[in-house]
Amino acid sequence: MIVLMAILFLGISVMAVANDEYEMDTFQTSAGDLKIFFLGHGTLYFELGDRVIHVDPVSRYADYKEMPDADLILITHEHGDHLDKTAIENITKENTAIILTEKCKEAVGTGQVMKNGDTETVHGIKIEAVPAYNIVHMRQGDTPFHPKGVGNGYILNFGDKRVYVAGDTENTPEMKALTDIDIAFLPMNLPYTMSPEMVADAAKAFRPKILYPYHFGNTDTSKLVELLKDEPDIEVRIRDMK
Repeated sequence: MIVLMAILFLGISVMAVANDEYEMDTFQTSAGDLKIFFLGHGTLYFELGDRVIHVDPVSRYADYKEMPDADLILITHEHGDHLDKTAIENITKENTAIILTEKCKEAVGTGQVMKNGDTETVHGIKIEAVPAYNIVHMRQGDTPFHPKGVGNGYILNFGDKRVYVAGDTENTPEMKALTDIDIAFLPMNLPYTMSPEMVADAAKAFRPKILYPYHFGNTDTSKLVELLKDEPDIEVRIRDMK
């Protein structure tokens, strides 16, 4: 009953539907219908009315010569499975806003840098940059796969709905302190990001109404579903985001 009430509150299309080759979910917001397209791995595409928002566009997950031009592009960090300069160029038009990190701007050559904790409003969409980093998992030499202060997650405020795209991160204190998140995308592939247990820990802390694990590679997503089965106010949705 609680899950059903949350679904009705969000105005969510309960079934994912195919849009050409990609799954899509639709949500009702005070700013109009929000469509989320699940392109693959960490790559997402949103439509809000006539506005087009791309997150981490990468050519291996979509043909960006055929994708709609962007009003807004967000890049979480500089790794090649998130930053693809050619894909960005293929969807950039005259008034496209590009939000990215300092290292990403060095690679792309243009765009507006947001640092951890920054807030900006672009094309009527409020954007909040959230720290994205590793606490536990390290490369050789105790260097984090994603050092603190380098990468961003983003909260996108689509009217009255708040969508959190975490980027590559673990269950950080900053993530666990978030509030009023309607939809969350949390990465789940070791050793680079989180285990199902870490994702469940974060979700229990900030309690998104809808949780999409993404960037999950070969991780068994059923483990996350099992870990959150007794949390009826958090709906876990599995989409093809390996």
